[in-house]
Amino acid sequence: MNEVSEATWRRRFILVNLVTIGGTILALFGILLWQTDYVVDGGSALGFGLAMIGLVISFFAPRLMAKRWKRGRDT
Repeated sequence: MNEVSEATWRRRFILVNLVTIGGTILALFGILLWQTDYVVDGGSALGFGLAMIGLVISFFAPRLMAKRWKRGRDT
């Protein structure tokens, strides 16, 4: 089993949190674009797609990253 330094774990922890926050921000922007007149008058259907992509990133990207790290691919 590979020994991973504390600095590597710290970087991974920060990266997982940044990916989750980024996905959440994308989802919120998509909802803002889809449901309000703040960006486009009448809203835009593109916002629904952005919201769904943001949710997928927010929920599944950290799990995929953790699986990759457990397999030993450290990139």
